[in-house]
Amino acid sequence: MAPISLADLISALPEGDGWGPPPVTDTTLNGVPYAPFSKGDKLGRMADWTADSKDSRDGRGGRQQYNRNFRDQQIYGAGSAALFTAPVAEDENTFSVVSREPTKTRYGRGAVFTRGRGQRGARQDTRGGRAQPQRPGRGGQQGYGYDSRGGRSNAPRGRRFGWKDYDKPTRNRDASINIKSDWHLLEEIDFNRLAKLNLDADEGEDIDSYGFLYYYDRSFDKQPVKTAERRLIPLDRAAYNVTTSSDPVIQDLADKDEATIFATDSILSMLMCSTRSVYPWDIVIVKQGNKIFLDKRDSAALDMVTVNENAADAPLESSDGNKDGINQPGALAEEATYINHNFANQVVLENASNKVEMDHENPFYNASEETEPPASKAYKYRRFDLSTSEEDPMYLIVRTELDAVQKNTINGEDQFLTVKALNEFDNKAQGSGGALDWRTKLVSQRGAVVATEMKNNSVKLARWTVQSILSKADVMKLGFVSRANPKTNDKHIILGVIGWKPKDFANQMNLSLSNGWGIVRTIADMCLKREDGKFVLVKDPNKSILRLYEVPAGSFDEDAEEDDIPETVAEED
Repeated sequence: MAPISLADLISALPEGDGWGPPPVTDTTLNGVPYAPFSKGDKLGRMADWTADSKDSRDGRGGRQQYNRNFRDQQIYGAGSAALFTAPVAEDENTFSVVSREPTKTRYGRGAVFTRGRGQRGARQDTRGGRAQPQRPGRGGQQGYGYDSRGGRSNAPRGRRFGWKDYDKPTRNRDASINIKSDWHLLEEIDFNRLAKLNLDADEGEDIDSYGFLYYYDRSFDKQPVKTAERRLIPLDRAAYNVTTSSDPVIQDLADKDEATIFATDSILSMLMCSTRSVYPWDIVIVKQGNKIFLDKRDSAALDMVTVNENAADAPLESSDGNKDGINQPGALAEEATYINHNFANQVVLENASNKVEMDHENPFYNASEETEPPASKAYKYRRFDLSTSEEDPMYLIVRTELDAVQKNTINGEDQFLTVKALNEFDNKAQGSGGALDWRTKLVSQRGAVVATEMKNNSVKLARWTVQSILSKADVMKLGFVSRANPKTNDKHIILGVIGWKPKDFANQMNLSLSNGWGIVRTIADMCLKREDGKFVLVKDPNKSILRLYEVPAGSFDEDAEEDDIPETVAEED
């Protein structure tokens, strides 16, 4: 091939002054090429060295921080940056495997996870992709965290509420009364239906009053001195808990047709607060003509003061593995009943010349037969209107009780009191319900102590509040009594007394009296439409159900047990 001269190569070049394709008018301005931009673009830095780098070591450098601070200042021409970007090849970093197996997250050693407030001191640092081990110490002791219910937990590790609850043994409580084969089941009502009932009643009116009241000792309201503890002193005083049909005053009122329903405050409060109850109980209902008497059996379950009945982990029976005999439900109820009886007698100033006499003497006390002096107690018989229409009037008479009287500090008038006592057995034992230590927390964290008691003893406090409202008491005094030694239940110490207005306390507990009156009226209507006879209202021992039985006459006079039906059923979650 003949060589090509340089002149031929130059002559073969295209005409023009530059390299590449010829310029077009779309990308030139007066012959100068330029990059299109938006009018919204802001003129910023001449060069951008803050773009995210793929080779960045951790993606958290100071340049990224600078980007966050100046993210509104875009670079000149940045709006058209996509025009000049080359198509990106497939990046292996975006490749993922599809698997049906659940992804397991790997946590570092010592990581503790709790629901709710969590453990104090369990700091979890995921900055480096690994959880820091939890070290025991003042700020993060593993043995003393807070559980999900807000109470102190001595478990070695945090425990989620409800974790492995399916593995816990079911509690089988025994019924409060043996259901015999000749009893006829009339109604079965669950608590959800009872909670929807509603009936507005009046404030009630006094019919008659009996007994007398001593004045309350206000020194118990003061904070006790640590060096001088007040011990609970057992006092022998004559106290009575007579059932409705055995009350001579109620019998006279029934003969005069003063009302349709008759009851005592203890029985009526149990029925009105039945939706809060957990333990079994029973009420005997007697229908005579057009009258209903709400009675109780001798040594009935509702006479006892329960302890931590509503706690999430209530005290266990011996059959459920509780080896501590004094902390079983039966022993705790006897202890609480004993404390309430003696506490009410101890906090009054017994002075024969300084007491408030009611209209009549105590109807149950007989000086010739009793060897003990009568306790400070007033019985008020009050009537409430439960009518739903003027054409169908229905009245209820209840025997209410008052425990003491005090002078109003402002106007000097007498105020009637009901006196009750809450007791602490062992805040570290099973069944304590996450209660705080009363000796150290009652003064500094009184609200937390009371809130815990409202949670663990909801039905007990609700019954006491209802009884105070029924008796029209001005103040309800609650004493806080603890064991002198958590391992023994025969010596107790009074830590303090707090007073509330009953209606204010009911509002704090979300207690509805109209719901209670609705329950009473519903049960009464069920019995009134039946023939004269005897009925038993039974709380199922392990379910939130009330059952109404019709029993033959003389059922409680015999203790025949050969035809008993077992009432124990596995508790359903």
